Amino acid sequence: MLGVVVPAHNEADVIGECILRIQQCAGNPRLHGETVELAVVADACTDATALLAAKAGALTLEINARNVGLARASGADLLLSRGARWLAFTDADTLVSRDWLAEQLALDAYAVCGTVGVDDWTPHGEHADLLCWHFGVTYTDSDHHRHIHGANLGVSAAAYLRAGGFQHLACSEDVALIAALEASGAQIAWSARPRVSTSARRIARAAGGFADALMEAVADRLRTGTFPAVLPTT
Repeated sequence: MLGVVVPAHNEADVIGECILRIQQCAGNPRLHGETVELAVVADACTDATALLAAKAGALTLEINARNVGLARASGADLLLSRGARWLAFTDADTLVSRDWLAEQLALDAYAVCGTVGVDDWTPHGEHADLLCWHFGVTYTDSDHHRHIHGANLGVSAAAYLRAGGFQHLACSEDVALIAALEASGAQIAWSARPRVSTSARRIARAAGGFADALMEAVADRLRTGTFPAVLPTT
């Protein structure tokens, strides 16, 4: 069985589409009918995230930690207890491609670090073009990159357990897991083949995560003036 973990904090607006994309991915013929189970970990939600996830067919676990590392670890523990041989991780504001899981498995590694794309920069308003340009010139969306994203990560159950699983960190839990995997000698594929599209929202669910990194990039470019006089239009 293959397991997918999605941590979520007040994601009622997006959780339905996230789950739908994972379910479509689960039906990819390249998986040869292997069962895929999805666990949504609703962490300190005050909206309908958990209810909507359950109605959409996901296993739903509610915790009250406001800690993304604990949320990912809790989802992983649930799926491991149900027999998962592979764990894939993404985020509630992220849409996976139809061959996301198939590509992770096809890389034949103990763990897979994938890249992320952004389809819509408009949440950043007048700075959307600046941020799109910055991302394009600084981000490596190709094989042999060195990015680590909880929104596009996969690991075999055996390697995950050897590495000690996710630490209960409020941010950078994905970076810590990859460091532990490397220390354990696990082979890691750094690949752009498993595709996901994530949001460019301005308000971060986890401090220090992707949203905060985007905001810091905008602030730094504006402060230093290091951007073209004429920006490409998104």
